[in-house]
Amino acid sequence: MGIVPSKRALAPVFALAFAFMGVAHAAADDRPYQIEYTRIDYTVDADGRYVESRETATKVLKESALSYLKDASVSYSTSVQKAEVAEAYTLKPDGRKVPAPPGNFQVSAQSGQSGDSPVYSDQSTLTVVFPELAVGDTVVFRYRLTASQPMFEKHFSVLENFSPATYYGDVRVTVDAPATLVSRFQGWKMAQGEATRGDRRVVTWTWRNREPVDPESLRDSVFDPTRYPGYAYSTFSDYGQIAAAYGAKADPKAEPTPRIRKLADELAGDAGDPREIAKRLYEWVARNITYAGNCIGLGAVVPRDLDVVLNNKMGDCKDHATLLQALLKAKGIDSTQALVNAGDTYVLPDIPVASMVNHVLNYVPSLDMYLDSTASTVPFGSLPPADAGKRVLLVHGYGEDTKTPAHTAGRDTQRLTTRVKILADGSVKGSQQLALTGRLAVAMREQFRNMGESDSKQLVKRYFQGRGLAATGAVRYADPVSTSEDFTLEADFDVAQLLAMPGGMQVQPWFVSLAPITSVVAGNSGVADAPAGESNCGSLISEESYELEFPPGFRIAATPKDVALQRDNVTYTAKYQRDGNRLSVQRNLRDLTPGPTCTAEYNTGYRALMREILRDLRSQVVYLPE
Repeated sequence: MGIVPSKRALAPVFALAFAFMGVAHAAADDRPYQIEYTRIDYTVDADGRYVESRETATKVLKESALSYLKDASVSYSTSVQKAEVAEAYTLKPDGRKVPAPPGNFQVSAQSGQSGDSPVYSDQSTLTVVFPELAVGDTVVFRYRLTASQPMFEKHFSVLENFSPATYYGDVRVTVDAPATLVSRFQGWKMAQGEATRGDRRVVTWTWRNREPVDPESLRDSVFDPTRYPGYAYSTFSDYGQIAAAYGAKADPKAEPTPRIRKLADELAGDAGDPREIAKRLYEWVARNITYAGNCIGLGAVVPRDLDVVLNNKMGDCKDHATLLQALLKAKGIDSTQALVNAGDTYVLPDIPVASMVNHVLNYVPSLDMYLDSTASTVPFGSLPPADAGKRVLLVHGYGEDTKTPAHTAGRDTQRLTTRVKILADGSVKGSQQLALTGRLAVAMREQFRNMGESDSKQLVKRYFQGRGLAATGAVRYADPVSTSEDFTLEADFDVAQLLAMPGGMQVQPWFVSLAPITSVVAGNSGVADAPAGESNCGSLISEESYELEFPPGFRIAATPKDVALQRDNVTYTAKYQRDGNRLSVQRNLRDLTPGPTCTAEYNTGYRALMREILRDLRSQVVYLPE
């Protein structure tokens, strides 16, 4: 337990080639290593096939970098790519080269038995260990990837960024393609050149970064490639063409077979309303088809046959979306697949690059509803945070400005009611009721979904045992397998000698709480002298009610003052009321920030308010003998 979601927690990291490597930043005396040079060359054919060559030389400046730099790897799709290491050696300060011997090479492959395609992923990794590596040496790694077929037929696209907080002595990138190949390209904060050599056109980008910025200055947690040095190259005319290219592979797989029609009839049962039918189909796929494998990548843009998905009860996002599309179609409900970036990217660059979308979901036009069945606990009609408020590429019905719906402000709530009786020796007898809605309900249900009965019975004991306390008690909670947008939990607990008597205490949740106000505020308060950046964000409502009864012979000597604070979309109130040796506390944090992203300016004011609220939350209730 003990999960405390920050309102601004990052979505899953977007797996594009983002070369923000390690910690090769800061002043020269502080850098553990530096990248002397990087050479990246693409040779592209008219049909989209290509050869990618890379050479990087990295110098070891401190002993702490040895473990990080002792090996280098390249990952590739076994079915459509071939990887070759052209050079791998340790360069000594006196100019001597120590090549990596054959025994220092290792390939880790994912493959099926007897040459069959693997059901999870066909990714392989080639790793080289550098010999005799010491401080002052430079490791040089040069490899070549040959793609026997492109991700999408007759198309090539690539995007890459480099961190301004990393030392790069020199970076050079080239894309060499037929002059007749229609393409678009752009560089950001890199020098760009273009030349024609016979029937080929060569685009070049160069950059150097010998005075890296302080990484603390890179405050944005929302990723926009145009903010950083980088480049993009694409033969796609727009993102609609990417969606169409994916759909050409996926749509044929979504045709209902007799098996699919039979399954759809069984799942729909007696439902006649299209919304109810869609709900039953969605919930079955979400609960019964395990999510695993590649989503979108080289060698992974064609969904598997649906018999394979059903037989294994497992599939990646393409398989989920294709299966649900086929089931819906079998019941006469039209839908289309949709491509989205499931990472921290909300704005796609002007150059349409296929790797900028890495996830697939469904859209049902008649219900105007997006469905992501890979999120097994997300209720029908809702989306996981990583999908919400994003530019989306519909395979059918593509629009330049189409977005998934952002989460509704005020939808995610926690209401906590706690009653505690404090005994003379500091032991407590208490109970709490916790009610969650929206994403908080989904997150808490995920925590309890696989909890067995024996673990549930021991939850109170183990929770307090982790704090060095002896306790007994019981918990009762809603069905964790349900996909409802509500979740409730009740608990009773007796804890021996929890409090010092007499003493003081901060008023906080006594047991499991997903979004305690103190933790939410502390997690979003930032550092006063550190600038805020753009971030993803959203709303959250957390209400806490406490009834505390102190033992006879004790009095409540001091309580915090009542507080009412407000700024922009956020209000906070706290009220403390004494009645003899009883104390009632009401705290409400109502954050209606719309999201899904917030500017640095908004975040600066937001953090300032959080720090002001935190001062109240750190105040104590003091209880003394009469």
